Amino acid sequence: MQKILALSFVTLALAGALPVRAADLSPEEVIQKFSVKEAEFRKAREAYTYKQSVKLEELDSNGRVTGKWELVSDIIFGPNRQRVEKVTFAPLMTLHNIVLTPQDEQDLRSVQPFVLTADDIGKYDIKYTGKENADEIPCYTFQVKPKAMAKGERYFEGKIWVDDRDLQIVKTFGKGVGQLKKNEDNQFPKFETYRAQVDGKYWFPVYTHADDVLHFQTSSQRIRMVVKYENYKRFGAETTITFGEEVVDSPATKKK
Repeated sequence: MQKILALSFVTLALAGALPVRAADLSPEEVIQKFSVKEAEFRKAREAYTYKQSVKLEELDSNGRVTGKWELVSDIIFGPNRQRVEKVTFAPLMTLHNIVLTPQDEQDLRSVQPFVLTADDIGKYDIKYTGKENADEIPCYTFQVKPKAMAKGERYFEGKIWVDDRDLQIVKTFGKGVGQLKKNEDNQFPKFETYRAQVDGKYWFPVYTHADDVLHFQTSSQRIRMVVKYENYKRFGAETTITFGEEVVDSPATKKK
């Protein structure tokens, strides 16, 4: 139910005039073109304010919530036009069995809203896996895996869907990966991130969810996490772009 709602509001946001679908391209051409578009998207998103909300829940074997962490922030611009995260809601954390780590924070900032630009292409092995619809949107699909992992860096490993009209990533499914210290028991969940069009041009992340069991050395813990990115507004503009009704109870990412 929640997944259908999430996909539906993305579909509604995508409705409207779209470029005519291009003739068939080789996988190499698709990669080259979407990586350029991704660089444009990353730069464009830096000029937008938006609201980000995160909800992470621990679940017991019966699916009941036993612990929770929530954070709501406004990503805005300060007096000197610098990006600022203003926390607007942060109730007491009640998680009992998992601990948020710096890697979790990195994944939240850069892996879950994954961007694959021309500058980053060389870091990944990218394998074309065919054409497939993402919520009725015809897409090229690729498996993405880091070639090597530098200390302190986080990477995406999984599958991406590239819209065959705009040649931009519209969906990702995978997990965050990176080097861990010896004997470090740190687990990361699989997640899905959906994007929607903003201002009829760029596909911005709007919704991430995960529902996964993290298998630690001494125990396992099911988690559910939802991240929503809402109310995109270009800095200095008067028009606010919103994306449908609030999506209730969806999963996304967490780790230990």
